This record gives sequence, C-alpha cells and structure tokens, in this order.
Amino acid sequence: MAGLRKVIVIGLDGLDPRIAERLMARGALPHLARLREQGGFAAVSTTYPAQTPVAWSTFATGTNPGGHGIFDFIRRDPSNYRPDLALNRYEQKSSFLPPSAVNLRGGSPVWELLSKAGIPSIVLRCPCTYPPDKLKGRMLSGMGVPDIRGGLGTSTLYTERRDVTPRESEQIVPLERRADGAFATFLVGPRNPKRGEDCAVEAEIRPRAGESAALLRSSGDPAELELRLGQWSDWLRVRFKLGTLQSAHGIVRFHLSSLDPFELYASPVNFDPDSPLFPISAPWDYAGELERRIGLFHTTGMAEDHGGLINERIDEHAFLRQCETVLAEREAMLAYELERFREGLLYCLFDTPDRIQHMFWRFQEPDHPANAGRGDGAEMETVIEDHYRRCDAIVGRVLEGTDDETLLVALSDHGFTSFQRGFHANTWLLDHGYLALRPGLEPGPAAGDLLEGIDWGRTTAYAVGLGSVYLNVAGREAEGTVDPASADRVGDEIATRLRGLQDPERGRVAVRDVKPRREIWRGPHAADSPDLLLCFADGYRVSWATGLGGVARGWFEDNVRKWSGDHIIDPPLIPGVLFMNRPFDTGGPALHDLAPTILDALGAPRGERMEGTSLLP
Repeated sequence: MAGLRKVIVIGLDGLDPRIAERLMARGALPHLARLREQGGFAAVSTTYPAQTPVAWSTFATGTNPGGHGIFDFIRRDPSNYRPDLALNRYEQKSSFLPPSAVNLRGGSPVWELLSKAGIPSIVLRCPCTYPPDKLKGRMLSGMGVPDIRGGLGTSTLYTERRDVTPRESEQIVPLERRADGAFATFLVGPRNPKRGEDCAVEAEIRPRAGESAALLRSSGDPAELELRLGQWSDWLRVRFKLGTLQSAHGIVRFHLSSLDPFELYASPVNFDPDSPLFPISAPWDYAGELERRIGLFHTTGMAEDHGGLINERIDEHAFLRQCETVLAEREAMLAYELERFREGLLYCLFDTPDRIQHMFWRFQEPDHPANAGRGDGAEMETVIEDHYRRCDAIVGRVLEGTDDETLLVALSDHGFTSFQRGFHANTWLLDHGYLALRPGLEPGPAAGDLLEGIDWGRTTAYAVGLGSVYLNVAGREAEGTVDPASADRVGDEIATRLRGLQDPERGRVAVRDVKPRREIWRGPHAADSPDLLLCFADGYRVSWATGLGGVARGWFEDNVRKWSGDHIIDPPLIPGVLFMNRPFDTGGPALHDLAPTILDALGAPRGERMEGTSLLP
C-alpha cells in the first residue's frame, strides 16, 4: 500500500491493552477510541523478553532480538564474567584520541532504510539510538544516553544528617553548617579516570528559613539559583573541567526536601543538550536546536527520577511533578516537529506511562507487599488511569492535525502487571547443584553482587540480568565447565526442572515457562544471547539481587520496593497496544510487523532481514 506521504508513530511506553479497553469502555479515552473507529485496535505481541530496549529495537528493525542483538539491559562479558550495560559501550582506539560511544544495537532500523530510499525521518527518543544513527532527517537519542557520570541515573543527596548512607545509584554529600548558617559544598560531576577522582564545582548553599527557601551560589548559570521548599528548581547549567582543553557540560535540577535538618536532592546531572560530552543527536547540533526552541530539557535515557523515589529522597508528589515536566518537554518537541513535518516518518516516544506504572501500581492493590507500613495511599489510586487520559489527550492533539495522506499509529512496546514476588534464580541454581560459591561464602550479602562470589570451576549455570540464564560453557566462558556438545542437554534439564516451579508461600506457579535460546532467537546476533530465558507468571519477576548477579537467601522474597509494577513476565501475557487511523490486520500483529508496515505505507522496499509483514491491506 504505497501512496501515503507521512507516517506518525506515537510511542506510549508500557500502555496496557486491558487498562486501555477498560477506560475506552467508560468513555475515558475518546481520542484512542476515535483511532479505533477510524482504523482499528489490537493487542500487539511483544518480544522475548518484554523489555523496553529489546522491544523498541524489534519495532525499529523488524527482526527478533537475534537480528538486532539487544537481549537485556545487562550483558555479561564471557571472558571475565563481568556484567555491564548491554545498550552501548565506549571505545578508545588510541591514547591520543578521545573515547567514543558505540551503539550495540545491530540490524537495519526503518529510518536507515527510508534514508536509502530518499525519504526523511524524525526520530525523537527511541531507545537504543545512542549514539545516534546516521539518517536523512533528525534524531534525538533515547534510552541508553547516560548521565554525566556514565550511569543510568546517579543522583546526589546533600544532608546535615549523619545517619544517612548511600542507597541505589546515589551519592551522599555531608553538609556542615557554618557560623553564618550557610554551607560550603560542591556539585558532583563525572569521574576523571586519569586523576582517579570526581570532578567537582564549588558551591555555597544559604538557607532562608523565614522564606522556606535557600539560595545556591556557584559558577554555573544562573550564578544564584533559588531553591523553594517542596519544589523543583529551575535548571542549573554547570561546567566540569576534565583537563587542560576539555570540559563536561551538564544540567541539573534540585528538590529542597527539608530545611531543618537541611536536605537537598540533586537530580542526575544530564548532558547539556547544547554541548554534550558525546553526540546525542543527529545532526550533532539538533539537540541544541531543540533547546533553543523549547528550552532546556532532560537528556538522560531514563529521564524520570524513579531512583529518587525508590530511595525515598523525593516523595510521590515530587516524582509526579517531575514526570509532568518530562512529558511536557516531549510534547513540545513533538509539536515543534509537527509544525514542519511534510513527508516521511515522525516517531516520538513518551516514556512516562512505563515509569508511572512501575512506581504506582501498588496503589491499585491494597495487599501489595510494597504497601506495608506506607499508609492507605487513597489519593494515588487513580494516578495510572489519570496518566492514560493524559496520553490520550496527546494522541488527540496529533489526530487533529492528520490529513488523508497520513498514517497515524499509537503503539506500546508491552503491557503492564503487578510485581509482588521476586525469584532468586542463582539461589535455586545453587541449591540444585548448578552453581557453587567460593569456599566460606554463604548466600546473602557475603556472596556479593556482580557474580563476584561464584566459584566458576564448580559452576554449570548462572543468572544475571532480568531473566537471563547463562551456561558456563567451556571455550566460551573464561572458566567454562560445560562441554559445548552437551550444552543443549544441560540447558533443557534446567528448563524442565524450573518450568512450572511453584512459590510454596503463595501456592502458585511462579515460573510459567523457560525458553532455550534456539526456540526464540535467530539471526546474526543469536549466539550472543542468554542460553535460557525465564518467563514468569503474573505477579512474579526475577529478584533485584538476581538482576545484579547476586546470590540471596531462599528462593522467593516479597517485593517491598516502590517499584511495584513490571512487565518482565511470560511475553504472551503482556502484549502492548496498537491503534491506527486506517484499517489494518488485527489478527495477531507483532512488533516486528511495524517496520514493514511503515515502509509499505511510504512506498519504500522492505529490509532483507525483516521478519514481519505489512499490516496494511
């Protein structure tokens, strides 16, 4: 079906078809309902596993993960068993050259194929686009862009309290009040590998108790930044000196939580869009163009400060206000591009539905373990549904501007469900003789994280990441023990024993299925995949400890974190949503069908490795 001039794809990360259908039945999502009437609506099959970077990479390339090489947020290096982020890496080819970022997503994304056909694309914040792809058009990188310290979100807490210890992905800066009531402190920047220390910029904080405020003075811009109690500050631009000729430019916001004792939360320091340390847009100055048009904006790949809420440094109200800021930034980018959009593909991802469901799912379930001791939370019960309405309004504004030559797609990468119980996969492997700890170590904190406590010479299999299990294969892993010829047999044995595993405390099946790699992944990157994928029943997920390669006590634990909803379960249970303003094949669409559909709509040839088919008649 050629002949259309424009395709607009609105990505609504994590929007669940069951919630969407329920709200449409109540008339609460009028614009998505209108899309359904104009064209159609269907649940869309997600990927194995149902993870954001995996799923959106399949959307972009039209292939299963074996075709693009993204299988998880975390991968392990078989040469040393060291876990690392799986989306990108940094290379330095010579000591005379600066390091460069490398995108680890393979395959040919749809915008590359459109570029070859002479058709432009505008891609706003698609995951696994850091560093950005070369294309005919414009791109702003999404999930995968780090904070200025190289993490996914490293925050800082400034506090007078002495009983505070660092929590997940955060730094603590102790404050000493001077005689004049002010604090001399510093802003934490990137790690300088040559000097082995953090870069920093001196700052002074002067509380103004009578005004429920404080003033932060620094060499940044503005030189004096007002901090209001219980509010987010404006952006502060700051420059960290890395060396004689190199600086790192960042932007940071603050949330003043308390004046007595004084406590100030600093967001992760984002790359400055006008001067990032590594390219985050294509052309390289496109991020700066957006900043000049809409103002400063979050550039980290995971922009919402869920870590601050998990660590209880900000509360739910502050988190929601920050999410609204992120959403408004994305709306402004989209509006700017819609004004000048004449042909080709325009894609814009809104991440906030995913983040809000992760953090607020517990308020829909009074018996959720994360609610224990936290009050009734009645005022938060409608947050998720309210946000679906907010997303519907965004779709409505786009829908108003479409014409007869436009295909409008509203799409999510997966749905959502509860996360009440975590499964300690490494502990199960230990108890069944597939994994061994070094002599003298027991499961628990002493075993450490990042697979550091494992005795590799006596280990057959190990788990790291969000459901990934690897065999310790000889010749592949550094200290492999499994004969490659028997690897499939060993993997099948583990899968058989885990499949249907029950949680004795709940009397329910926890592990619904276990998939060997040969059943779900194929293509040029399939050999880099985990050997087994755990597919959980509703309400279960791999535990926090297992995700980081830890070996905890017992097989199951309650999930008491505010991160209370998730989607990393058996993928058939957790499809995404697909709406179009034109009739399409609703009989079982999958994410890998979207790239061929976009190419078909714009009259461009499909990619050679694409597995899906166009959904258009």
